[in-house]
Amino acid sequence: MSTEEKSAAAPRSLAEALRGRDDAELAALLRSRPDLVTPVPTDLTQLATRAGTRASVVRALDRLDRFTLQTAQALAVAADPAPYDELLGLLAGDEGDRAVSAALPGAVRTLREQALVWGDDDRLRLVRTARELLSPSPQHPSPTGLGPTVREATAGMSPGRIQEIVTAVGLPSTHDSVSAVAALTGLFTDRERMAALLAEVPFESLEVLERLVWGPPYGQVTADPATRLRRLLDRGLLLPTAPGTVVLPREVALHLRGGRAHRAVEPVPPPVGAAATHPPRVVDATAAGQAYTALATVEELLKDWDEGGPAVLRSGGLSVRDLKRTAVALDVTEQVAAFWVELAHAAGLLASDGGGGTSHALKAVGDDERYAATPAYDTWRERPAAERWTTLAAAWLTATRTPGLVGGRDAKDHTLSALGPGLDRSAAPEVRRRVLTLLAGLPEGAAPDAGSVSERLRWERPLRATGGAAGSGSTGAGSGGGRGDDLRSRLALWTLTEAEMLGVTGRGALSAHGRALLGMPAPAPKAHAGRTDRSPESTGPGDRLPVHHRPAVPPPDSPAPPSPALTPAEQAAASTAAARLLAPQLPEPLDHVLLQADLTAVAPGPLQRPLADMLGVLADVESKGGATVYRFTPGSVRRALDAGRAATDLHAFLAAHSRTPVPQPLTYLIDDVARRHGHLRVGAASAYVRCDDDAMLNEILADKRAAGLGLRRLAPTVLAAQADPAGLLEGLRQMGFAPAAESAEGDVLITRADARRTPPRTAPEPVPEGPPVPDDTLLAAAIRAVRAGDLASTAPRKAKAGEADAGAGSGELPRTGAAETLATMQAAVLTGETLWIGYVNAEGAASQRVIAPVRVEGGFVTAYDHTADELRTYPLHRITGVAELADDEN
Repeated sequence: MSTEEKSAAAPRSLAEALRGRDDAELAALLRSRPDLVTPVPTDLTQLATRAGTRASVVRALDRLDRFTLQTAQALAVAADPAPYDELLGLLAGDEGDRAVSAALPGAVRTLREQALVWGDDDRLRLVRTARELLSPSPQHPSPTGLGPTVREATAGMSPGRIQEIVTAVGLPSTHDSVSAVAALTGLFTDRERMAALLAEVPFESLEVLERLVWGPPYGQVTADPATRLRRLLDRGLLLPTAPGTVVLPREVALHLRGGRAHRAVEPVPPPVGAAATHPPRVVDATAAGQAYTALATVEELLKDWDEGGPAVLRSGGLSVRDLKRTAVALDVTEQVAAFWVELAHAAGLLASDGGGGTSHALKAVGDDERYAATPAYDTWRERPAAERWTTLAAAWLTATRTPGLVGGRDAKDHTLSALGPGLDRSAAPEVRRRVLTLLAGLPEGAAPDAGSVSERLRWERPLRATGGAAGSGSTGAGSGGGRGDDLRSRLALWTLTEAEMLGVTGRGALSAHGRALLGMPAPAPKAHAGRTDRSPESTGPGDRLPVHHRPAVPPPDSPAPPSPALTPAEQAAASTAAARLLAPQLPEPLDHVLLQADLTAVAPGPLQRPLADMLGVLADVESKGGATVYRFTPGSVRRALDAGRAATDLHAFLAAHSRTPVPQPLTYLIDDVARRHGHLRVGAASAYVRCDDDAMLNEILADKRAAGLGLRRLAPTVLAAQADPAGLLEGLRQMGFAPAAESAEGDVLITRADARRTPPRTAPEPVPEGPPVPDDTLLAAAIRAVRAGDLASTAPRKAKAGEADAGAGSGELPRTGAAETLATMQAAVLTGETLWIGYVNAEGAASQRVIAPVRVEGGFVTAYDHTADELRTYPLHRITGVAELADDEN
């Protein structure tokens, strides 16, 4: 093909370049830039226009890795259009770079796929908006550190001054400034002539250029520059841009740099290093232990809030005091407590009761809004341990709420509280999944070096790493910069810590069930003569998840692949596989405890649900660890009696579940508390105390500690109180009595363990990062609609009498009279021709359509609409006009 033929075949716009793509390539574009499909463009011209808007381009640049971004930055300082060889020279330099040469085709392909670059290799064009964002300017210096070209820097210079510079460098004078600037540019871009020119410049002047060569290219000079500066100004090696300001022209800087646009080009992502390596079975066992601890911690948290947790702040969230109390109760730091609270909330197990939680206990009138367990918590507790863990892990993996931010400050300098607003970070799910994917790429059992993970993430998303907008000049993305405290790095470190606490990793390495949770197949077991460390269930075909379209785990030094979140069906399959792998690693629940003479019970392992629930009511947890120690106290025994248990029930329960004889002190304690329990009765008057023993009521009235209860005698066996029933119960118990609450009918109220629940609540929805990625069905429909709309807007039409050429794609609706429209429609029904029509719907929106009429009757035309790809009926009075398509397009 000749040069002229190639030029004629080359696309003249981004829209034409998009028309040359097949459906798979368009689908890849819309999948990588989902903002382009919402709403669905009417045709490819509108798609190209939308792809060039500033907001969309900034979003696309934001998702480029460092080398691809450096490629776009190099194109922004290259000629427009630029041949591939020029782009390669800007990135590899005069001496060349094998790594750059190998990586550049992939970077250009990525930019093309995302419609940031279009054109063939001999005419690469960066979309105009991207060029404007990435090109150097005084307001927004380029990360390349380059300044304006000679033509741009001399735009406001007098013709006489330009001729003086041309003469000073030994070039013949010209008749106009344009040719003079062109000659000067030709000199600066000619390596041999430029080297000869610089050889004439004294060393002290070259030192000035060396200070500006890598940027910033601007410098300050006085009204009377020193001799070393004057020599540079006379030769155009420095050019004035404003009074007192000079700039190093781009062509000069590139020569001094050896042709490189960047000081440091990073075509290969930094590898993720391994800090330590452990046997896989140790990793899985450690992770399983952490998973069990996670389940116990969440249960302990919600058990502590069973009867109504902390109050909700007016601005939302937990107060600092309540978070500290929760941390003390869980025996963890406040930051770790915030993580567990947020995790339970994300899993839908914890929520605000809205001030009206369901409770069977006595409540004060006008209860404040409080946090409590949801009804889903009760269902969750009954599921197997491995399934309960996958519920927590899957919620953590997809949650946008970020517990690591708790205690920090928002934009208004307000403290960020747990469960409060302002904790959502839409990048969190992507970072978590990406970090775990990087761990999956390491050798089995290898724990990553946290610093190398952060460096890798900064390479993959350099603009996000620095928090700067493309072209802002503050990103440092082109030179390998990036602050160590950026959000993505912090998210990565939090991910490593949280994954360890949750049991997704063990000793820092990704576990087998953690890998399955990501939807990845388990690694092939190594052949050996001894017994395998994995259970038969962990290597069966069930662990091969039905996500066949996902690629295998890439090596940790490969460029960042797309890591889309799993669909609900895929996540359900992944959770099932993870639970199957985790279940054999968890300890089996026990059905017994060891009672001791010091009023304690030792649980040598996890207990079965009924036993654990009953023991949690009958005794208080004294210490936790490999074995849990429970202590029996008068208060704990009274709590069991309040829950409706009789003393005989408690004796029988302990005898049935203890591997040791029931100690006599424990038997005496239960009988003593039961004998006094319920002797006093408290009900609602405001509140009252009822007792058949008037001597006991006299004792209460005489006690100074009862002064705050506002008691007075109404009858020999009844005392009235100003305190509410709940406060009266608590006050009498603090005085050493064992009162029981009663209903309006006089029956004893039974206080159950699940006393307070919120109304049904759904788990908080993650805050998406921009429009969601369209699924395959939506993509297929959108592409079909865009293709049909493009056909309607670009299809050539037959010329009418008196018209030189009907043209194509003019964007104007066809205009014909009603009679002509009807006649053309009827003729098309007989001949089977395809027509181009203008149509205005009931809302007044106009559109162009390509239809094949099937029937015309009753003022309506029924036709196959190529735009909608379906059979439709249109009122004839809403058709503005009709035209026949050219024969070669039928």
